[in-house]
Amino acid sequence: MLKQTHDDSRQIKDSLWRTFLWNYAQLRNRHILALDIVIFLAAPLLALALRLDGFHATLPLLGGLTTYTFISVLVHTLVFGYGKLYNRYWRYATVEDVVPILKGIVTSTFFMYLLYEGMLFSGILPKALPRAFPLLEGILIFSLSSTMRFGMRLAMHLLKQVESEGFQNVLIVGDGETAQSMVRDLASHARLGMNPIGFLSEEANRVGLRLLNRPILGKVEDLVEVVLSNSVSKVIIAMPGASGKTVRQIHDLCERAKVPVQTVPRMADIIEGKVNVSQLRNIELEDLLRRDPIRTDTVAVREFLSNKRVLVTGAGGSIGGELCRQILDAMPSHLALMGHGENSIFEMYNELLERRKHLTVPIDSDSKSYDPTRIMAYIADIRFAQRVRNVVEEFRPDVIFHAAAHKHVPLMEWNPGEAITNNVFGTQNLLDAAQEFNVKHVVMISTDKAVNPTSVMGCSKRVAEQVVMDAARQSGNAYVAVRFGNVLGSRGSVVLTFKKQIAAGGPVTVSHPDMRRFFMTIPEAVQLVLQAAVLGKGGEVFMLDMGEPVRIIDLAKDLIELSGLEVGKDVEIVCTGIRPGEKLFEELFIEGETYHRTRHDKIIHVKNASQFVSPRLHPLLADMQRALREDDRANIIQSLQELVPEFSPDEARLPNPAPTPTQTRTNDTQIMRMM
Repeated sequence: MLKQTHDDSRQIKDSLWRTFLWNYAQLRNRHILALDIVIFLAAPLLALALRLDGFHATLPLLGGLTTYTFISVLVHTLVFGYGKLYNRYWRYATVEDVVPILKGIVTSTFFMYLLYEGMLFSGILPKALPRAFPLLEGILIFSLSSTMRFGMRLAMHLLKQVESEGFQNVLIVGDGETAQSMVRDLASHARLGMNPIGFLSEEANRVGLRLLNRPILGKVEDLVEVVLSNSVSKVIIAMPGASGKTVRQIHDLCERAKVPVQTVPRMADIIEGKVNVSQLRNIELEDLLRRDPIRTDTVAVREFLSNKRVLVTGAGGSIGGELCRQILDAMPSHLALMGHGENSIFEMYNELLERRKHLTVPIDSDSKSYDPTRIMAYIADIRFAQRVRNVVEEFRPDVIFHAAAHKHVPLMEWNPGEAITNNVFGTQNLLDAAQEFNVKHVVMISTDKAVNPTSVMGCSKRVAEQVVMDAARQSGNAYVAVRFGNVLGSRGSVVLTFKKQIAAGGPVTVSHPDMRRFFMTIPEAVQLVLQAAVLGKGGEVFMLDMGEPVRIIDLAKDLIELSGLEVGKDVEIVCTGIRPGEKLFEELFIEGETYHRTRHDKIIHVKNASQFVSPRLHPLLADMQRALREDDRANIIQSLQELVPEFSPDEARLPNPAPTPTQTRTNDTQIMRMM
């Protein structure tokens, strides 16, 4: 009974305290004016009592003090009103708001001192009043008035502390501007129910310091200990520029501490205005693979594409679509989408129309002369030369980005004729039309699989590079090729396959435990392609710096864990064997090619690429045409080997048989043991 009475009494006190804080924090300017008048009335009496060492000493001077107080209230109220101290939102007062209060007090005290001296001289006030009295009064008014105003902010802070007692404790990883913004946002949005208890820093010398009245509790490496000792319910990574290595480290530490983790958006997305810093999201695969942010010369790209007529082939695909988005942002005069699949082109066309509505004219542009980009769409198959010629003749592009291609390695192994028809002769058709109508710039999207290829797809792209180099030599125009590796999130990406397998409960299939690939995000790959287009003078092959290769099995493991599941317990990983045409790892260099960095540190120039064009390019292409008509697989492979001597195709090109249940269990056991 006594305990219940005590609890009830405490609840009543808490309720009264919360009510007081709430009402005080909600004071309006009219309430502040009324409180100021009370302060103005009380300050002269308090100042005189302080000067004369007690209220009893003020009794003989009350008549003169009353006259002085009436004038003082009038002067201070008028000066504060003129200084607009009753037109402010004091609930969120900052240090900067001290300045207008100080100005008001200095001004009103100066006037009162002059009036005080005049009244003493004229005999209105008794000469027994001390001469420093107005100055002391001004100090009191400044102290009391400032305290009353900033007390509103303190009340808000205390109210949030009272209300946050039931909130979940949140640990912020990072101590920069983004981390501070995150704490402010969480503190001002009580409905989120999060109480940021402190920070983790990457700098050891900052540990123990306080930031926004919250402690820096340790270094990033101390995450597990800090989480367990502070009952942390969630970790937020507030470092948008953090490397993939750092994000992976934090993610692994959170896994060990068994605490959920979220992150702020990537720096590139924040800079582009796609998201706000405070928009938290779960960690994604791209975060774990994140490299240093790419520094794009956006001015050079915009100057290159602005007011140009730009054609993108394969515009409905992952790379082609992102090319269209970023090209549209550079505000060309015309943008043409070309592709074989009508649905994907239709969707991209409508997306670009919507995107165009939200584009802003660059500051250095003449907004009066700006016309929105005209967007056009062509349904066309690059394998049909006449159709390609008709599109180029009608549109008359200044720049062509050639992203249309067959890309699936195993499928092209089983259908080599399709790979050649699309990747080689489709490119030839486009370049023939580009030369005929004097298109100045063509950029072909190639692949790292074109380097020392073991697959028909990779070899077909290597031959396509030769076609580009040959056309550049013949025309003298800026025709170039750009090589890069796998892209995350593309339609053919292994990531999408893994996600589907995880959603189905597994197993996740990996061809070999040592399989490695280079990965880039689609936006960063396209940014570098556009940079390479600016750099290209003609006959060059550019390679994109893709960072370190990633083990596919690690990719599968990361995706399973990011899905909140456990490898081997919730979802199995199964080895199925290397597929036709696949390598264990992709190579970057071809023997005899020379490489050097361009002025953009993420783009490598293959300096002598044009020297590797086969002298028998056109006769061998003609031989291949005949082999295609006859569907002569052996002659197709032979022609590819003559065009690309380093091409080393596998002997067996039929699909591997599906693993039996016994094989699956064995492979799974092996792979789990290796992990």
